[in-house]
Amino acid sequence: MKPTVFAAAAFILAATSATSAIAADAVSDVPAAPVAIDNPSFSWSGFNAGIQVGYGWNKNDILGIAPVGTVNANFDDGLIGGFTGYNYQFSNNWVAGIEGDFEGNLGGGKLTVLAPDFYEYGFDWQGSVRAKVGYAVDRALVYGTAGWAIGRGYLTVPGAGTQKENFYGFTVGAGVDYAFTDMIFGRVEYRYTNFGDQNFDYDAGPLLNSDIDQHGVRLGLGVKF
Repeated sequence: MKPTVFAAAAFILAATSATSAIAADAVSDVPAAPVAIDNPSFSWSGFNAGIQVGYGWNKNDILGIAPVGTVNANFDDGLIGGFTGYNYQFSNNWVAGIEGDFEGNLGGGKLTVLAPDFYEYGFDWQGSVRAKVGYAVDRALVYGTAGWAIGRGYLTVPGAGTQKENFYGFTVGAGVDYAFTDMIFGRVEYRYTNFGDQNFDYDAGPLLNSDIDQHGVRLGLGVKF
């Protein structure tokens, strides 16, 4: 009887050991779960700088030109310059920043009141310092912007010479930045700028007042640091 019991016990022990070994092999053969690699999305945070070109449509009302009084002296000009600024992107994809730009103006206007004499007018340069608020969708940033603007205007009067004055006002607009790489981005932007009015006082001529506002579009190419 005892040999039979011992034989049965030995058989059960051997079967149990074999089953455990098979189970262990099965567990070891299961491939490890892949580890997810966290690829952070693009962020607009950081300093930036770039170049821009554009075109401006300027409404210019000049008051005091004899003998007609107020004259509508609109003019167009090309814009070429640069910008720099800083953006901070929040965790909810909203972006806030500050930006400044400076541009040279290519163009101007002429006005004939009494032939053959004519008035010449326009801007030498212009610039702005603005706040910027936008929303980022991965590599695209849609934004609005507003702030302070300055322009250096000139007015040439027949027989009295040329005077230059600074115009001060505000600018407001909107645009889209798009990052082509982690560093390089492009831009399209529209802005309305009210430069206010300024007096031109000539020693040998009239006192004139010029009131200028501008609609401008710009294309830019920048680097994010």
